[in-house]
Amino acid sequence: MTKKVFSQLVLIALVFGFSADANAQIWKRKKKEEPKKAAPKPKPKPKKGAIQPYSKVVTKDMKTDEGLFHVHSKDNTFLFEIPDSLMEREMLMVTRIAKTASGIGFGGGKANTQVLRWQRKDKKVLLRIVSHNVVADTILPVHEAVVNSNFEPILYTFPIKAFNKDTTGVVIDATKLLTEDIKPLGFPQFYRTRYRVSRLDKSRSYTERVSSYPQNIEFRHVKTYFAARPPSNGSVGSISLEMSNSMILLPKVPMKRRYFDERVGWFARGQTDYGLADQKSKTVQYLDRWRLEVKDEDIEKFKRGELVEPKKQIVYYVDRATPKEWVPYIKQGIEDWQVAFEAAGFKNAIIAKDPPSKEEDPDWSPEDVRYSVVRYLASPIPNANGPHVSDPRSGEILESDINWYHNVMTLLHNWYFIQTAAINEEARSNSFKTEIMGRLVQFVSSHEVGHTLGLPHNMGSSVAYPVDSLRSSSFTDKYGTAPSIMDYARFNYVAQPEDKGVALMPNIGVYDKYAISWGYRPILDTDAKAEKETLDAWIMKHAGDPMYRFGHQQAGGVVDPSSQTEDLGDNAMKASMYGIKNLKRILPNLEKWTSEKGQNYDELSTMYGQLLGQFNRYMGHVSANVGGVYEYYKTSDQEGAVYTHVDKATQKEALNFVIDNLFETPTWMLDENIFSKIEFSGAVERVRGLQARTLNNILDAGRMARMIENETLNGSKAYTLVNMMSDLRKGVWTELYNGASIDTYRRNLQRAHLDRLNFLLNEAKNQRGFNNGYLKRSGININQSDVKSVARGELKRIQRDARAAASRGNTLRRYHLQDVVDRIDMILDPK
Repeated sequence: MTKKVFSQLVLIALVFGFSADANAQIWKRKKKEEPKKAAPKPKPKPKKGAIQPYSKVVTKDMKTDEGLFHVHSKDNTFLFEIPDSLMEREMLMVTRIAKTASGIGFGGGKANTQVLRWQRKDKKVLLRIVSHNVVADTILPVHEAVVNSNFEPILYTFPIKAFNKDTTGVVIDATKLLTEDIKPLGFPQFYRTRYRVSRLDKSRSYTERVSSYPQNIEFRHVKTYFAARPPSNGSVGSISLEMSNSMILLPKVPMKRRYFDERVGWFARGQTDYGLADQKSKTVQYLDRWRLEVKDEDIEKFKRGELVEPKKQIVYYVDRATPKEWVPYIKQGIEDWQVAFEAAGFKNAIIAKDPPSKEEDPDWSPEDVRYSVVRYLASPIPNANGPHVSDPRSGEILESDINWYHNVMTLLHNWYFIQTAAINEEARSNSFKTEIMGRLVQFVSSHEVGHTLGLPHNMGSSVAYPVDSLRSSSFTDKYGTAPSIMDYARFNYVAQPEDKGVALMPNIGVYDKYAISWGYRPILDTDAKAEKETLDAWIMKHAGDPMYRFGHQQAGGVVDPSSQTEDLGDNAMKASMYGIKNLKRILPNLEKWTSEKGQNYDELSTMYGQLLGQFNRYMGHVSANVGGVYEYYKTSDQEGAVYTHVDKATQKEALNFVIDNLFETPTWMLDENIFSKIEFSGAVERVRGLQARTLNNILDAGRMARMIENETLNGSKAYTLVNMMSDLRKGVWTELYNGASIDTYRRNLQRAHLDRLNFLLNEAKNQRGFNNGYLKRSGININQSDVKSVARGELKRIQRDARAAASRGNTLRRYHLQDVVDRIDMILDPK
């Protein structure tokens, strides 16, 4: 039994052993037969330019500036994270030259403005330029034609780098927007042409910073351009400057427009509207103005005539960098405009504030479009200016930064001294008391704020006041020196020493209150077109009243003598006569009022130059009447002419004034004591320059064209060109007829007269006429006009009279007149 069991166990073991060995062999064979398992394949690399995960693009070591867009930056790479909600929204790009090369003006000047739109297209983001110059209502059939002819150009294309974390926006690399030479965002084309700019030098260009705020993004980038004719540092062969680009989100709903009327001065913009019923394309213009609206709960109060606060006030902050002594005066200049807004139905509509300190709000910045700032600039430029940024769709002013250059105080000092020191002891020094300079600062602050509210210069304002009213303390206390602070009616040079208590400067005047009311008073429950009837009625209420007149600033020469800069009163001859009397009072005291112990005579030299400059202004005010044409804006339903020639008597009076006060040598200004302190020579040349400048102004081709036209249209009522030339000749060449000796100054004047006649006869070119508001010039074809024949006739007359008088008098007189005869021969026959 035991053996049998033992045999079975052995058999089982053998079978098991054989089986195990066989399985092992089979497993071994299977392992050999089965292919080895392949190693895991590496993940495919993303295609170049493919959209990547957010964390791969916006890395943890990047700095993020949150605002309108999130701006991520590192090592001069700038990523924009643009939310979908801002795609297709319109944004205004304002390009300025922030810091400029010497010779290109001063920093802060606006170079370009464009409306932009960010747009997604497949895997790219397009930056498109939007034009609002041509429009039509979307419900009109013509709208389709306007869209088809107004395709938005693509400024730049950016591949989408990533979607943001919640896929509600995209990330793009915007670096090239700043590093490439994108002309609308860089150096303006007219400068490129002038200085022969060829290309951008990338090695000397870089991005300074990109800052994001809730409603705008600011770019600062330095650009260096190769230039064949740089305005300064010519050896470098290039121009470097810092550009500033402000990208501002425009309101979703544009403000209601108010249509422009040239009878009220206003900054405006225009569109060609093809949706109008007119049978031609027509440009409509609308005002630049702040969005001042009545609160819903105050509408009934407003209708009853009560003053109400607007939904949103106009707030100006005064730069932290402003010297403390001037801050109260700048703020007062801002809030002086409250009285004008009260005329428009609002109280506390405009206020001045101090900005928060860095501790109170470290993120506060004057670059944030939510804040309008009076920015104080440490600059030698004697100026201040008040630009603004507005929505091109509606004219809504979005923000304004007034640039206040430190050296504007030099300008204020010099004007105040020369125009008032004869009657004003407080103006008789090189440095004014703080309260005096502060009042002048307040005056300029008010003027510049006026620009930021939408008002241009009103140079036709000061002519509203009779000259002698400017000598009245009661009148000037009530009305200031002009109806508008937007005129260049600086300080009261008319007032005489006996005029006690007279006001010396303008304030917010009758016209300013009227203009602000006309532009800002809400007209409820109407659209812009329906407002026009009411706006016209407001103008007609004051039609013909000179206090409510707007006169355009003129550039390129004065056509309208009633709309000049720096003048006062309704009669330039009378006002200038008073002004010259005061200059004659100042001159003998100039050394005493400018001298300081231990100092040299630089201040004396400066103020003597200012005195002559003021005298020259008077001559300009007067001479503009010769050949002048008044411009008084009217519509077709108003009686009377828009353009009227200055009457004959006034023109003749003006010429005689110049002859008596300038061409007859103004010896009163030739102070040998002053000359001995400020120069080794120059008096003779200075007088010659003053005389020649005014003489050339009178003998301007455009002025002569207007005189010819006046005679043609009005006959004997006109002051004719021949009569004017005869009166001028008798005033300049008096010694030919009375036998008197001819001194140095008169000989120079007479030669200047010959030079100008030579210019008119042999050198003057035809000129095109234009009138675009600011720029006015009379057109004339010189060769086919009477100008050359009259000039030739005058030359022959002078030559005849000089030849007859050449034998009389001393040697220098004879030599001079013999030279005159010979000079005229050469002018008449240049060959």
